Amino acid sequence: MYDLLRSLWREPRPAAALPLRWWDWVLVGVLVSVALVEGVARGGVVSTVLAVGLVPVLLVRRSAPLGAVGGAFGVCAVASVVVGRNFPDLNVMVYLVLLPFALFRWGSGREAGLGAVVMVGQVGLAVLLGYQRVADAGAGVLVLAAAMAVGAAVRYRSRARTRQLDQVRLLLARDLHDTVAHHVSAMAIRAQAGIAVAPSDPAAAVAALRVIEQEAGRALDEMRALVRVLRAGELPEMGPVGDLTSLTSTGHPTVDVRVVGDAAELPAPIAATVFRLAQEAVTNARRHARHATAIEVLAEITPTTIHLHITDDGDPPPARPPGLGLTGMLERATLLGGTCTAGPSPERGWTVTADLPRTGVAR
Repeated sequence: MYDLLRSLWREPRPAAALPLRWWDWVLVGVLVSVALVEGVARGGVVSTVLAVGLVPVLLVRRSAPLGAVGGAFGVCAVASVVVGRNFPDLNVMVYLVLLPFALFRWGSGREAGLGAVVMVGQVGLAVLLGYQRVADAGAGVLVLAAAMAVGAAVRYRSRARTRQLDQVRLLLARDLHDTVAHHVSAMAIRAQAGIAVAPSDPAAAVAALRVIEQEAGRALDEMRALVRVLRAGELPEMGPVGDLTSLTSTGHPTVDVRVVGDAAELPAPIAATVFRLAQEAVTNARRHARHATAIEVLAEITPTTIHLHITDDGDPPPARPPGLGLTGMLERATLLGGTCTAGPSPERGWTVTADLPRTGVAR
């Protein structure tokens, strides 16, 4: 408990508070007008001056939440002692509940703690002076606590949203890595084949150059699309970047893709993950599987799960720590509640298997 309280006390302010908007000024203007009307109707000069004078405090509730709370509730406490009755005493001053909300939404942990003490102290002072009944004071504290709780809830919901956006940006960055690795590997293989056959078959070398041009165009298109999403800073719809069958290749090594089941109704995050896992596995096989002649990709789609199996017939690479590509594959699968394994096949080659729930429950 002590560690929890200490962490809350040390919690910093959110990265940036919202600036003043036009509706803040409209709110201030409306509240000043209502305060004047109610003050005149109820005939209290001090109450009217207090209600009107504290309205501008709302303009600094985000940038200086503790100052706003301390100023407003401190003035009410002093006025209660000087005049001899409880403040606030006009209905319009319900706007003060915006201050505890802003304090817990935009203030640091230390500011929130000190501000809560100030607000409860002001209510307690009214009880001690006999200006407010205990029951009414308890109801007031509950209202303040509710405003604080809503502010804290909005704060942590915004933080969760920010973490989610950061997570999506990380996934997009991995997509960018996968896109570059896949297409560049394909271009390198085609270039090597073109160089090898150029002396004896110039037409085949030209055909290889055309394939390289197409791969480069696809890579640029996918990279531009991903960069646009990253710049937008919004949560995108995570759809597949391509279709599994687009990984099919008759080059060396050949890539054979089989899809068993209906992939049309897959949720977008699952479809994107399946494609990226297969693409990364094929890219790794082309890059690291020595003497490989064939790569097989099998995707089995059932009503509840998606099973992905990628294998090659090459010599497995020497043992070494997993690279960024393999680490990214494992994290992608885990993020959606699935599993992914990679390792040497029992007889020959390398095998990657992944099992994902069709619902894609994120962890």
